[in-house]
Amino acid sequence: MKILKRILLLIAVVLILVVVINYPKLNIISGYSAKSMSSSVFVADRTLAFTDSTDNNFSPINLASDKVNLEEKSASASTLGLLTRKAVYREGLGSVLVTDDFDITKKQLVPKRGIPNDSIMYPYGNAEPKDTIFENIDYDLLNETVDAFFNEVFETRAFLVIYKDQIIAERYGKGFDKNSKILGWSMTKSIMSTVYGIMQHQGKVNLQDKAPIEEWQGDNRKEITIHNLLQMNSGLEWDENYDKISDVTKMLFLEKNMTEMQKRKPLAGKINGSWNYSSGTSNLLSGIQRQILGSQQEYLDYWYRELIDKIGMNSMLVETDMEGNYVASSYAWATARDWGKFGLLYEHKGNWNGEQIFAPEWVDYVTTPTPTSRGQYGAQFWLNAEERYKGIPKTMFFADGYQGQRVFILPEQDLVVVRFGLKGDFSTSWFLKNIMKAIKKLE
Repeated sequence: MKILKRILLLIAVVLILVVVINYPKLNIISGYSAKSMSSSVFVADRTLAFTDSTDNNFSPINLASDKVNLEEKSASASTLGLLTRKAVYREGLGSVLVTDDFDITKKQLVPKRGIPNDSIMYPYGNAEPKDTIFENIDYDLLNETVDAFFNEVFETRAFLVIYKDQIIAERYGKGFDKNSKILGWSMTKSIMSTVYGIMQHQGKVNLQDKAPIEEWQGDNRKEITIHNLLQMNSGLEWDENYDKISDVTKMLFLEKNMTEMQKRKPLAGKINGSWNYSSGTSNLLSGIQRQILGSQQEYLDYWYRELIDKIGMNSMLVETDMEGNYVASSYAWATARDWGKFGLLYEHKGNWNGEQIFAPEWVDYVTTPTPTSRGQYGAQFWLNAEERYKGIPKTMFFADGYQGQRVFILPEQDLVVVRFGLKGDFSTSWFLKNIMKAIKKLE
């Protein structure tokens, strides 16, 4: 009997140690699952069952068990019954992971939104686009290329091809259609960058100014410019690793104010000489916008008034953290068609139906390679400047998000390609080359 008691005690001690050691991981697993579930149900209008079987069905997130409270508009997730996290939905602001002391009844400032234009045809409005047939397009090859991505290997949810402002191919996976809002993940960084382009065009910011961070004024960080931050070339320390507890996972699933974490980091490299991809930098830039624009209400309104609603991306919702900051690293939702409008804005060098939203030179700026990035990165956009994708024009650039969310912009080909799905390991070069080949026929 004594031996059995000792064995049971030893097992209990081991279990406690396992829990203590893995507690931070459980916190992030539960946090991810709860946030994903809340946004999926209340932003994207999906079900708990669908979300559990798709978005949350991968290791280790599938260790969590989810619940949804429709009346409260919240979701909770518990990992192995040991740790529970909660996310709540706020109208106009999206879902957010909350702490126990968060008052869900407190009135929040929300952005003022524009009215959708349903009378003008897509892309300049939301009415159905005209059915256009181009003689120079091999539609069989185009459709075969698009169809190749709708299988269990790629788990594609939406695929949109826009040529000369006209949709020439559009496909959706099971459970999705033209009205489905889909998370862009890090494509939100490109939205935030564009807001800077608009602010510069309006004379509200000089990108060469030093970043207005009071905490940096006593050390070498005071030399970091907004430009350095946009190019992710500040030299600041940051660990962007989603496979472990890292800076980015702690920021997204533990922080109340996501604009602060990168601010606290020391220099780990050379300013303008140490490119390092950092979601913390994107959220810091979001916080700087709030500071420059002068009030939280103006900051909340500005993104929609000057960009999102102005170009008719009326389905888009950018979620905020607990302190009311746009999570510029990760959390913009919109339909594939509205993401396509964003690509077209860049194809047209900032001109939207006759109105110049940002200066044409802004496109040159965001597509200028960041020093030490090997031609892969500009100002919150990814590049093909050194032919990372063989056979694709060097002028191609794109917004890029986790799991293969993409908006490809090929300005010389009058082409925008949008892809959403759950797996990112697809052949970018192959399908872009096939699409270009299909369009070039008969030219």
